[in-house]
Amino acid sequence: MSPSPQDFTADHALTSAIQLLGWPQASRAQAFAHWLESVSTTHQLRPATVRAASADASFRRYFRVDTPESSLIIMDAPPDKENSQPFVEIAALMHAAGLLVPKVLAWDADQGFMLLDDLGPNTMMQALDQGHTERNGVLFGRALDALLTWQQASRPDVLPTYDAALLQRELQLFPDWYVAQHRGKTLDTAQALALQNSFSLLVTHNLAAPMVFVHRDFMPRNLMMPWDPQEPRLGVLDFQDAVFGPITYDIASLMRDAFISWEEDFCLDVTVRYWERARALGMLYHDGWHSDFGAFYRSVEWMGLQRHLKVAGIFARLTLRDGKPKYLADTPRFIAYIRATCSRYRELTPLLRLIDDIEGHQAVSGFAYGRV
Repeated sequence: MSPSPQDFTADHALTSAIQLLGWPQASRAQAFAHWLESVSTTHQLRPATVRAASADASFRRYFRVDTPESSLIIMDAPPDKENSQPFVEIAALMHAAGLLVPKVLAWDADQGFMLLDDLGPNTMMQALDQGHTERNGVLFGRALDALLTWQQASRPDVLPTYDAALLQRELQLFPDWYVAQHRGKTLDTAQALALQNSFSLLVTHNLAAPMVFVHRDFMPRNLMMPWDPQEPRLGVLDFQDAVFGPITYDIASLMRDAFISWEEDFCLDVTVRYWERARALGMLYHDGWHSDFGAFYRSVEWMGLQRHLKVAGIFARLTLRDGKPKYLADTPRFIAYIRATCSRYRELTPLLRLIDDIEGHQAVSGFAYGRV
C-alpha cells in the first residue's frame, strides 16, 4: 500500500525537523531518526516536534521533543567523543541523595542517544534579575539547598578524586592555551618558574580543604527552574564530570560565575550564608573555618583562582581548537577575577605580576582592601 498524504506529510515534517538540528554526517542524522522512531511509541513522543534545546562546551547537544502532556529532552553525545556512562551513574547518585536531576528514560549507549525527562523550561540564569542583585537572594538560597544536599551525601571511593595531578593538568591549560595559543606569548625561564611555583602553591593550599562530592560546574546556567511552582528544589544538570574534591570548589564556582559577575558584597552575603549552614552541619571543622569566616573565604578565593585559570585556558581551547568563539568573549571576566584575587594576597604577588605582563597591564601598587 502506498503512503497516504497524511503519512507523507508526517514523514516530511520529521525529516525537516531532524535536518534543522544540523549534523556533521548524514549517517548520524539517519541513525538518530531510526532511534527516535524506536522510542517514540513507548514514550508517546511526537517526533516531528524535535527541536534544539541547548548545547554545551563539549560535543554534547540537547533537543526537546513533545509528548501529549509535556516534553522530554534528548541528549546527543557521539560515543567517539563523549562517554555518557558517568552521566548515568552520577544521575543515579544524585537522585539517591535527594537532588532533582533528569531521569534516564532510554539510552542507546552504542550510538550515544539518550532520552531524559524535562526538568523545566528555564535555567536559574534566565530567572535572575541582573539589574537588581538584592532580588536574587531566594534563588541563591535554593542553589545552596541543592549544593548542601549534594555535599552531605559525600563519601570517598565513589567518584574520581580531584587530586594534585588533575589540578595541575587543569592549571596547565592556562599557559598552554591561553598564554601560548591565544595571547601568542612565550614565557621566559623566570616567568615559567614563577608560574609553576604559583601553581604548586595553589594546588597544595586547595587540597588541604575537606573533601566532598564536587559538581565541578555548579552555576546558574546548570540549575533549572522546575515546571512545578510548588517544587522547592532547583534541577541540577551537567554533572557528568563530578569528582571527590575540595569543599570550596562548588561555592567558588557558584559565586564567581563564568558568565555573570556579582558585586563583592553580594558574593560575601551568599558565601556567609553557605558558611553558616555548612558549619551548622559540621562540615567546616578545618583550619579555624568553623569560627573564622575570613579563613574560609580566603580558601574559597584560592579555589576560585585555580578554577579561573583553568577556565581561561579551556575557553581559549574551545575557540582555537573547537571553533566555538563565543566562549572566549568571557575571558576578560576571568582575568579580572584572577587579578582581583592575586592582589589581595602577598603570596600571589608573583602571579599577579606575571598576569599583568601577559595582559599588558601597568602594575598598580597599594590596594585598599588587601589581605595577608
